[in-house]
Amino acid sequence: MERMPADSPVTLSAWLRTRSDEQLGALLAARPDVARPAPSDVVALASRLAVPVSVDRALDELDAGTLQVLDAVLLADTDGVDPADLVGALPELPDAVREAAVERLTTRALLWGDDRLRAPEPVRRAVRHPAGLGRRAAELRLSLPADLAAAVGELPADERDVLQRLAGDRPVGHLPETPNGSPSPARRLLQRGLLARVDALTVELPREVGLLLRGDRPHGPPRLQPEPAVVSRDPAVLDRQAAGAALESVGRVGELLGLLEDEPAGLLRSGGIGVRDQKRLARALHVTEPEAAWLLELASVAGLLDVGGPHRDEWLPTRAFDLWREQDLPDRWATLAAGWLDAVRLPSLAGQRDVSGKAVNALSPDLVRHTAPAVRRAALDALAGYPPGSGPAPDDLVELLRWRSPRRADRLAPVPDVLAEAARLGVVVGGVLSTAGRGLLAGGPDGAADGMRGLLPEPVDHVLAQPDLSLVAPGPLVAELADTLAVVADVESSGGATVYRVSDGSVRRALDAGWSATDLHEFLARASRTPVPQALDYLVDDVARQHGRLRVGAIESYVRSDDHGLLSQVLGDRRTAAAELRRLAPGVLVSGLGADEVLTVLREAGYAPAGESPGGAVLTRPPARPRAAGRRPGAPGPVAPRPLTPDELAATVREVRAGDAALSARRTEPVRQVPGVTTAGTLELLSRAVREGTPVWLGYVDAQGSGSQRVVRPVSLAGGFLQGYDDRRGEARTFAVHRITSVALVEEEAPAAEDRWTP
Repeated sequence: MERMPADSPVTLSAWLRTRSDEQLGALLAARPDVARPAPSDVVALASRLAVPVSVDRALDELDAGTLQVLDAVLLADTDGVDPADLVGALPELPDAVREAAVERLTTRALLWGDDRLRAPEPVRRAVRHPAGLGRRAAELRLSLPADLAAAVGELPADERDVLQRLAGDRPVGHLPETPNGSPSPARRLLQRGLLARVDALTVELPREVGLLLRGDRPHGPPRLQPEPAVVSRDPAVLDRQAAGAALESVGRVGELLGLLEDEPAGLLRSGGIGVRDQKRLARALHVTEPEAAWLLELASVAGLLDVGGPHRDEWLPTRAFDLWREQDLPDRWATLAAGWLDAVRLPSLAGQRDVSGKAVNALSPDLVRHTAPAVRRAALDALAGYPPGSGPAPDDLVELLRWRSPRRADRLAPVPDVLAEAARLGVVVGGVLSTAGRGLLAGGPDGAADGMRGLLPEPVDHVLAQPDLSLVAPGPLVAELADTLAVVADVESSGGATVYRVSDGSVRRALDAGWSATDLHEFLARASRTPVPQALDYLVDDVARQHGRLRVGAIESYVRSDDHGLLSQVLGDRRTAAAELRRLAPGVLVSGLGADEVLTVLREAGYAPAGESPGGAVLTRPPARPRAAGRRPGAPGPVAPRPLTPDELAATVREVRAGDAALSARRTEPVRQVPGVTTAGTLELLSRAVREGTPVWLGYVDAQGSGSQRVVRPVSLAGGFLQGYDDRRGEARTFAVHRITSVALVEEEAPAAEDRWTP
């Protein structure tokens, strides 16, 4: 083995000791998963850097150009690669790209070394096929022909085509079955010794054959960043369009939850919502069924819709919905957008067929994809890299994402659907990130709301009554007015202006809820900025005149009326047979069924009964507001490590340095003492350390009797106490001298035992 220069680090941990505090901080910032809890020393840090999960995460974040430089080091035949030799290995790669890649790899400790670049063994294991090449023939236990070039040159075209395909990006393939029993080209190549069998159905192309077929491009063509054509739009126009989509989303979700408040949807045994309920909601909202599924999913991921009810078998608005509809429009939209961004569900899968050919229901567990948040953020981060008002075409964006993270390329299939969902929300418009979308990425819900402020209209507190018995809301309504209108009228169409329709049924619904005709007249006069049409007043009076002529109470129940002819009509009506009515006295019918059941039968038969209390008063039944408790606890998706703040990075580096000093510093013979007895040697050594500003290595027993060892920078020694700065904890501490068990001066560092090089 080639002997290294005497001053060259020989292990990863030794090399880490040579890094500056800024470089160690950059390493911890780039790989935050190894920084918490703080490593005890450099050896512990090196061990965490070698954990396979951490290595895979770090590699997944590298772009194709950086991975190509790493491949060149992994494929080198020597122990380490001189950085200058990478120029010859990758001649078509620009110098700036190559140097940036080396810096990126060494910053993350995926390569280490100064004079020669080396890859840690866990990195070699993680990259199974560097540069898309297979293993060496010796590793595959394959004996290649002596004249490999001649053997390959003599192959027939079909066999050579197989080798060319395997010499591309993936050297592993499957053995095809031939219908007529004749050997396939791949099987003939196996017989010639040019392919290696991995298992019964898989073969691998040896590295030597792949390099021969690639010729003067052993590492493949240079993997340069794509430069897609840029689409530019006026940012002001784009933001107005985003605001329109946001307003539509907020309004539709509010309508949907209002419908589910009145009539909850059933929970399927397998999870999700039934097709019948989805169709009902789509009809009521005047949208397609896929659009209804999207709105259901959006409300769910925002925490506004969940399973509830007495038996937890219904989809209901949550308690958070009551708070949400009291917020202003930008905050309501930000709640939806933030819920969508971090959701581990893919709403676009609703309605598609699963592996068994069954359609996937909205809100079902089958829509969970734990990679969804990472895919959304990757797509939006790529768009955020363009100037405001600019962005690439969707196909070009996928190509760019494949270059930015090639190891995650198999996860990018949902990107077109993700962009379509973002466009529905107003996060993206025409493939360009909106200002609110940029705020969502940078600042979460608060940033999203700030980006949308000034673009959405302020809620209005009035409607415009029309002669055709409609009420037009010229914008989003304040919550109180919207709740009232939901009782008095039905939504006919929604959008920038919502049209409500007043009908016999809606007026009767208000009367059932306890309103009187006078209350309705006063509400309409107060809420409308235009004069209330006479036809609307007549409608209210006509329905109110009929309402309550029948009274239903509990005997189990009775029906009474001053109109004896009406009671006779009810009693003889075959449609009311289910109420089991019989005449008790003139003007009174009774039933063995409960009052609620009798009310339902009579209303379905076309009558307009009112409930009555035992005292004879009209019984008002305000509509109940059933609620689900909230979002159910579930298995969250993989959470990316939280980035460390500058203060946290500095404190972690201090802890690593202090622990490393305690582990690997050459110490003088320590002065030891019996706890509780202060020796002259202890005081002399501590005084010297204070005078010279030299750090000391202390053994210390605290008041609870727990012993510890630490590196301390003494500041003062007086009154039996040592004042100093504890490097490990990153804070000033006071130590009782009589509790110190040992003292040693920290001198120059010496290599730790595991760092010493042996030939």
